Amino acid sequence: MIAALAGNLLIAVTKGIAAAISGSSAMLSESVHSVVDSGNEVLLLYGQHRASKPPDTTHPLGYGREIYFWSFVVALLIFALGAGVSMYEGVKHIQHPEPMRNPLVNFAVYGASAVFEAISWWFGWKAFQRIRGGRGIMAAVHATKDPTSFMVLFEDSAALVGIAIAAAATFLSVELATPWIDGAGSILIGLVLAAVAVLLARESKALLIGEGASRELSASMREIVLKEPNVLGVESILTTQLSPDQVIATLAVEFDDDLTVPDLEQLIGRLERDLRKRHPDLFRVFVRPTPCTAPGDGNSGHAAREDRMLADEPAGG
Repeated sequence: MIAALAGNLLIAVTKGIAAAISGSSAMLSESVHSVVDSGNEVLLLYGQHRASKPPDTTHPLGYGREIYFWSFVVALLIFALGAGVSMYEGVKHIQHPEPMRNPLVNFAVYGASAVFEAISWWFGWKAFQRIRGGRGIMAAVHATKDPTSFMVLFEDSAALVGIAIAAAATFLSVELATPWIDGAGSILIGLVLAAVAVLLARESKALLIGEGASRELSASMREIVLKEPNVLGVESILTTQLSPDQVIATLAVEFDDDLTVPDLEQLIGRLERDLRKRHPDLFRVFVRPTPCTAPGDGNSGHAAREDRMLADEPAGG
């Protein structure tokens, strides 16, 4: 991300100089876009730093959700600054069109920017592929608990689309001698940024207000607990994602009624240790004894235990 930040700052300065020389609204929008991207990457790095702070008396569950807060702020900045300024400049240029000066400067900057953005996009895509698995792109975005894994990729994708729109608007504006097309290109860039901002804000909000961990984690926890002979069943598992690598989990477990209090305490401690050993991302685990489900219920702990015992019996036993 630091490399992307340095690249965006250089691109932003270059685009700003080109916009001043040519008077292009689309180029100015691209310059603002690169400035916003640079600021966003600083905020994401700051969020990652804050999220790594250990728990204290004020925040006993740690600061993990800071990364989700700053990711949401990034989405708002893309919408307010990136999209807002681009559309404002586009409307202003349409109302007061001016012929473009030195368009060749713009095309040179667009070409160089496209190369840098494409390289950054490729690294972001490779990183996203590692967490994507066999899922579709949007399914992977919904499933991941780390917004930085797709935020940089989406920003780079929007940057490449924006460069293509700006280059096309510049070309048409010059070839057709119609300056207002440059302003229309700026508005299109703003619409692309607004769409990306809405998507990022929606995903960040879901994590910020408290999203459960993956189903695979809950299923694995249930399997671990049910292997214990004195466990009759698992009534419920509640999980909350505190950060990309921190989960808090509460399990309501039905235990054998014949267990003494000291035995039950030792068993609960062992279960919590086993769960955290298997899944290091479990920041806190709370195992809560719960009364056995009433007989006759298909989900009862006794029925679950009988099914497990039958499954464990050798064939023909």
